[in-house]
Amino acid sequence: MKDALHNTMNSINHWQGFRLKLFAEGCIIGLSSGLVISFFRFALFWTEKLRSEAYLFLRSAPAAYLLPLFLFLAVIAFLLTRLVKTEPLASGSGIPQVKGALMGLVKLRWTSILWTKLLGGILAIGAGLSLGREGPSIQLGAVTAQGISRGLGRTRMEERYLLTSGASAGLAAAFNAPLAGVIFALEELHKNFSIVVLLPSMTAAVCATVVSRALFGRDAIFIFEELPLVPIDHHYGIIILAALIAGLAGVAFNKGLLSISRFYALPFFKNTFAKLLFPLFSAGVLGLYLPQVLGGGNELINGLVRSPAPLRLLALFLLGKFLFTLFSYGSGAPGGFFLPMLVIGALCGGLCGQACIALGLLEPSFAPNIIVISMAALFAACTKAPITGMVLIMEMTASYQHLLVLALASLVAFSAAELCGGRPIYEELLLRSLEQGKPKKDLLRQRNVTELAVASGSVLENKLIKHVAWPPDTLLVDIKRGEQQLIPHGDTLLRAGDYLYIMTENANIPYLASLAEEKAAD
Repeated sequence: MKDALHNTMNSINHWQGFRLKLFAEGCIIGLSSGLVISFFRFALFWTEKLRSEAYLFLRSAPAAYLLPLFLFLAVIAFLLTRLVKTEPLASGSGIPQVKGALMGLVKLRWTSILWTKLLGGILAIGAGLSLGREGPSIQLGAVTAQGISRGLGRTRMEERYLLTSGASAGLAAAFNAPLAGVIFALEELHKNFSIVVLLPSMTAAVCATVVSRALFGRDAIFIFEELPLVPIDHHYGIIILAALIAGLAGVAFNKGLLSISRFYALPFFKNTFAKLLFPLFSAGVLGLYLPQVLGGGNELINGLVRSPAPLRLLALFLLGKFLFTLFSYGSGAPGGFFLPMLVIGALCGGLCGQACIALGLLEPSFAPNIIVISMAALFAACTKAPITGMVLIMEMTASYQHLLVLALASLVAFSAAELCGGRPIYEELLLRSLEQGKPKKDLLRQRNVTELAVASGSVLENKLIKHVAWPPDTLLVDIKRGEQQLIPHGDTLLRAGDYLYIMTENANIPYLASLAEEKAAD
């Protein structure tokens, strides 16, 4: 512990050298994570291709062929059950687990998670569950970074920066979206835009994207060819309407995700195997009659752009994708809902666009724009990360000239979710998991140096250090104000924008974060 503290203080006291070291480590993490995620993408591409060909054959094959199909799905359920029991933190999205690790409340076992998440994600998504690769990619990037950190013998403070970098690289490589990877890591995971977070995260995201594009090409994930610019002064009403609909759908989606555990608490689902068997058998039925809702769903979005579907079919797709995503994620299978969430937003936009066209309110050429707008809006409403949503959709659709429209839609949907009392879905899922499995006492009592930024209007702003209600056994060891390094003492006045380096137990980190972020009472 003394050596770790000495190394941490040495990093704080040699700030420029520490930042350069993080830059170099970001390169290593980006290249390593890029290779891991590229393998994951490659495996999913082939499993999803084989699945599509199999269901194409089965739809015209004799009924006797269905028995091997469902036996195969039962084997997948058994394998996933074993994997989830081997490594419980490999289940679900992976993003809440990474957030918990950054807060010191979750202990990631990187070797175990790496192989179980890879194999489990390939099996679950490849079998047709409505799950996405982005959550697993973020977790895979984070545990790859953790492995590199442990191999280099880094301190826990430095490891948190590297975990954030790995998560950034994971999203960037999954979607060919380096800027979105950086913004997501800063806005959603670390909630901190300091240079020591930004520098390695950006480096890792860029390096991971270089690897991804070298192997998969430069094409955007969603193919929207030559999107026309929406004349916002003539169509702002429709843009706001589409954003409101997507925002409300996002609130409903969050409530569904948080409530699906009640469904799986029914007596029928006695164990993990039964919980996994239900959505997998459902995937078998849907693969025969409604294959569009299987898997992540990016091809469904591309199909909507190529040939717009009628309203009834869009409504069926929306209902099927919405419910099947809830059943798939609620089962605990390895896989995220990030991409299915965007698909649900796209379907909401497709419905809104087609309805407006039928009423003569919108030109058909602008229908793809409403799809893009609704994806960004629903993401902003679900995650409460509007900047990430705006940048992510802009990169995924290569619609860089639509920044203003996407920003407007994201803000409208964010406001609608706020008015409805919606909360960020990843934070809620983390809280749920912590309540179900209490963090071990030794993990909570472990001491680390954490970095916090004093927000404008927060409890800490314009307050003397000696007047702050610090938790027991907490030490403020350093303050960075721009390029200045301040030695803290009781009469030091804290200002907005200060970066505080605090040694404390992990259990105190959420409380300290609330002091630095929450608005002070008038």
